[in-house]
Order: sequence, then C-alpha cells, then structure tokens
Amino acid sequence: AKVPFCAAWYSMLIPKKTRLLVYKHLFMEGVMCAKDAPNAPKHHELDVPNLHVCKLMQSLASRGLVNKQYSWRWFYWYLTNEGVAYLREFLGTLPENVLPKTHMKAAARPNPTGRPFGGERGERPGGFGGERREGGFGRGRDGRDSYRSGPREGGFGRGGAGKEGGAPGGDVQPAFRGGGRGGFGRGRE
Repeated sequence: AKVPFCAAWYSMLIPKKTRLLVYKHLFMEGVMCAKDAPNAPKHHELDVPNLHVCKLMQSLASRGLVNKQYSWRWFYWYLTNEGVAYLREFLGTLPENVLPKTHMKAAARPNPTGRPFGGERGERPGGFGGERREGGFGRGRDGRDSYRSGPREGGFGRGGAGKEGGAPGGDVQPAFRGGGRGGFGRGRE
C-alpha cells in the first residue's frame, strides 16, 4: 500500500511576509511565546496564524537557533547567539550594535547615597524609621503589643495549673503502657 504524497505531511509552506514578521518580532524581543493551540486562528501578539509561529519556531529549534521551553500549555522559545547571527543575516543589513532585548545589558541607575530607596535611614514611608501604622486585623489602638503585655492570670493556655481545662500542675508524671519496651502496635505480653 502506497502512502499518498502530501506536502504538509513533512513540511509547511509559510508566506514570506509571515516569516519576516515572526522573525522580526523574535529578533527584537529575543523571545517568542505561543499557546499550545495549533488551531487558534491568530497568535496572541502577532497578526499571523498560531500554527505558523509554532512551525517556524520548531524549524529554528531543530537547527539549534532557539531553545524551547514548555510550561502550562505555552511554548517559550529563547534566541541563542547563533540564532541572533542567523536572523541578522536573514533580515538584511542590521548593525552589530542592534541586539534583542534579552541580550542587552541592563543600564545601572545612579544612586548617590548607596541606599536602595535613596535618602537617609528612616525616610521610607512605613519603614523602620517611619511612623507606625495603627490598627489592623485583630489589633486595637495598642498595636501588636497588647497581647505581649506580660503574663496573664493562669499562665500558659486557657487557664492555670490545677484549673479545669488548663495545663496540668507540676507534679504530673505521664505513664505509658508497655513500660518503655515498645511502641504502637507491638501488642501485650
């Protein structure tokens, strides 16, 4: 039995306009993501079919030009250094100083004081030197110190030693069955 010839069986014809649009977006951003929905009519960022994006990225991944990651029904493709060189050549004359966003170094912002938020200590609102906020869930005007006011009558728990429902007194000696020989499920002799 001879299998009928079908061009879409092993390759897919994608218009050059679509290929250029996807490659330009990939070069500018450095990353491409697509939902794992091949029948989706459009890609979520580009005005091209989602299947075309997935197949173009699959082709680049097979040549080692992008790295593929899959998470929660989304594909993520990251451009490699070889991919940057390939797309630079494919898209035409792009200067060497033009890089994808993921390959650019973050510009350091000047901070003359050396402090993360600038200024002197205590100038942050609500910070260690700022004013304390009052109230909140379960707190009155005392703030959180109302429950730390010191020992209450009765000590720990819901009552004191010897009171009904409270912690036992200091002369209680717990006794366990088995005389210290075994644990749960060992049976009796």
